[in-house]
Amino acid sequence: MIWREQPWMLAILIGICLVTTMEAKMEAKTNVSKQPFGKTSDGTAVDLYTLTEGATEIRIMTYGGIIQSIKIPDREGKSADVVLGFDSLDTYVTGNNPFFGALIGRYGNRIAHGTFQLDGKTFSIPKNNGDNALHGGTRGFDKVVWEGKAIENGVELKYLSKDGDQGFPGNLQATVRYTLTNGGLHIDYSATTDKDTVVNLTNHSYFNLAGDGSGDVLAQRMKINASRFLPVDSNLIPTGELKPVAGTPFDFLKPETVGARINANDPQLGYGKGYDHTWVIDRKAGDDLIEAARAEDPASGRVLRVLTTEPGVQFYSANSLVGPLTGKAGHIYNRRGAFCLETQHFPDSPNHPAFPTTELKAGRRYHTVTVFQFSAEKATK
Repeated sequence: MIWREQPWMLAILIGICLVTTMEAKMEAKTNVSKQPFGKTSDGTAVDLYTLTEGATEIRIMTYGGIIQSIKIPDREGKSADVVLGFDSLDTYVTGNNPFFGALIGRYGNRIAHGTFQLDGKTFSIPKNNGDNALHGGTRGFDKVVWEGKAIENGVELKYLSKDGDQGFPGNLQATVRYTLTNGGLHIDYSATTDKDTVVNLTNHSYFNLAGDGSGDVLAQRMKINASRFLPVDSNLIPTGELKPVAGTPFDFLKPETVGARINANDPQLGYGKGYDHTWVIDRKAGDDLIEAARAEDPASGRVLRVLTTEPGVQFYSANSLVGPLTGKAGHIYNRRGAFCLETQHFPDSPNHPAFPTTELKAGRRYHTVTVFQFSAEKATK
């Protein structure tokens, strides 16, 4: 053949093929589609956006900005849905929904006694967790319909939380972008306000890397890049201390199974009925988007890496999942059938001046980024 006589021609052909392949990869985009997902009781239409990249498929609804499903392959290429949730909008709205997959705001986690002071004024948030306000009050961002539109590789959601909404000051324009690229779900949170306020946005997905409804997650392995965590009182409000994890059941600096020490005789585990605490992510000056945690299911090989710009991550071992709870495809969810890794600022920060501030000044922009990066690892011999 001619390239046997003219090797330089073969080199050119190989080069052309490589360039063409690289360009094809660069031009490959996530497929984004939209379909109706029902209506709320007041007739507001809810849409479901599906993001597909290769074997990864993620569905996000405009109600609550909820991640309804994440389907990813295991080491053998077998796909499974790795987040808990429901098949119908009605179940999310009226059923026993413990914030499955939801966008959380205005303030993720707890505010003690439902009150805080800002600019010399006291603000009260509806209490929905004993004496505390949890995840933004009785009607947080998880219970509203966001305005959605398809964007490159994903979906953009917008919601205007009006001045006085759930007791918070200022008209807050929140924008959240979910994009799927290179096997990672990128969540880009931003917000602006016309009055000083407090903001702490996060996502409350419940992960089970073996597949939703497959049992508990106690054998799945967790690594959290944090040398300190926030101890809490009996109401799960931080005491203000940043306690070293060394020598405690909260040391996940090296990978450990979720269940290895979850029932240890430790007052903090007693308060949370397991893990329900914020870890203080180890950072160096200048760090931006860094790995906060890594979870792995040894049986399937599925891996979740969580990267974030936030200072903390709330590791919750689904201790309050009161089963049996029927989820997608009739799957039964029980206690500790999932884990959450909620990237965020610290709980009750408005009442702890020493914590990183959650105050957003009028005219300034709130902006954080979190990435859920998925992969599968081969079995070790």
